[in-house]
Amino acid sequence: MIMMRTALAATALVFSLSAPASAKDVVDVADLVETQGPAVVNISTTRLVKRNAEGFPFAMPNDEEMQEFFRRFFPPGAPDGRGPMQEIPARGAGSGFIVSNDGYILTNAHVVRDADEVEVKLIDKRTFKAKVIGADSRTDVAVLKISASNLPAVKLGDPTKLRVGEAVAAIGSPFGFENSVTAGIVSAKGRSLPSESYVPYIQTDVPINPGNSGGPLFNMRGEVVGINSQIYSRSGGYQGVSFAIPIDVAMEVVGQLKAGGKVSRGWLGVVVQEVTADLAESFRMDRPRGALIAQVLEDGPAARAGLLASDVILMFGGKPVENSGDLPRMVGMAKPGAKIPLQVWRKGKLQDVTVVLGELPGEEQLAGKTGGKTYSRGGLALSELTADQRRELRIDHGLLVEEVTGDAARAGIRVGDVILAVNNGKVATVEAFRKAMAIVPKGKSAAILVRRGEGSLYIPLKISGE
Repeated sequence: MIMMRTALAATALVFSLSAPASAKDVVDVADLVETQGPAVVNISTTRLVKRNAEGFPFAMPNDEEMQEFFRRFFPPGAPDGRGPMQEIPARGAGSGFIVSNDGYILTNAHVVRDADEVEVKLIDKRTFKAKVIGADSRTDVAVLKISASNLPAVKLGDPTKLRVGEAVAAIGSPFGFENSVTAGIVSAKGRSLPSESYVPYIQTDVPINPGNSGGPLFNMRGEVVGINSQIYSRSGGYQGVSFAIPIDVAMEVVGQLKAGGKVSRGWLGVVVQEVTADLAESFRMDRPRGALIAQVLEDGPAARAGLLASDVILMFGGKPVENSGDLPRMVGMAKPGAKIPLQVWRKGKLQDVTVVLGELPGEEQLAGKTGGKTYSRGGLALSELTADQRRELRIDHGLLVEEVTGDAARAGIRVGDVILAVNNGKVATVEAFRKAMAIVPKGKSAAILVRRGEGSLYIPLKISGE
């Protein structure tokens, strides 16, 4: 009983930490659920997966090349390694929320990726077939539409006014348990994650688990301030660190998805790095800030504007750039073709430069352009193993994964992995990897043989059509 009272007291303390404009604006969590809960929906997805009638493992949906590859390594038992193909439904689940009473719904892009059918279930048990209006993998935002009217809709808040330590709550369907409510506090703001450059994530300690993805994060005024998107976990389950997409960032994406089904982003054409205290001192800056240009990409917008490697971008469009991670988000949210004034620190002096932004190329077009580390198709920065590394790992070839983004990050390839083969072909050089990936069609997968720790595994790397 003492423990129960202590837990209740701790909960009361957590919610006293929220900092609304005035006390009368604060809502009790139970009131929040009662008023906003009806606008939260459960999302079920179905995609048809082709497999051999005898069920060979690792069958890839709609990918005959991958199926043929796995037939050779995992024969299903038929004399010729083949059997009649059949389609079986693979099901997924997530959460979402209604943003307009005419049926527009927000969720995560990864919730509905590759789905053949999307079904939305309301709190009153009504179900609707949903149309995917558009999805943006770079921010992990998707827009759905159901044919209904007079629906309950959430209220949208301003995530820029969130304070670290402020109480927040989530509603979603963890592990399929519909309309579950969890609560916690804002742990940090403006977080950058290794695989994402365009979202300043809200970090919370709200318990988020599989099935919560795409659900709303509420402040204690009953307003949505974010879309629950990711957890940081070594176990696959909640471990105290969750991330949400700020709702203002999401709504910028939503406007473009509703208008044209895709998102166009500004592109500057530079590789940047953080300004450390030592670098700031060497550049005679007053303090570490800004984004240091490590490389200007040839024929890009920055090159045409006269930006130079070693310039430090301090202001973008009149807004300060405090950290290097701020710049990709600012550029990405600007429109291609926009004329943007920059303030840069060059050789100990402030200079004003105006740049006309280009349009951010797809991941394939960026492959190999990004300097410092060269990115191959699929989003991998690789280096060839040294003789000492090969000797230590007791292998005769392989490529070390130095950085991961895009398709590779979504596939689960990690920094520190060693790539041994692509579609059963050994790769000993970065160029060999690039040639092997160049022939993989859009929307298809390559089987990447990875050495991880003491073992090896195949990871299907699907090349997106972005």
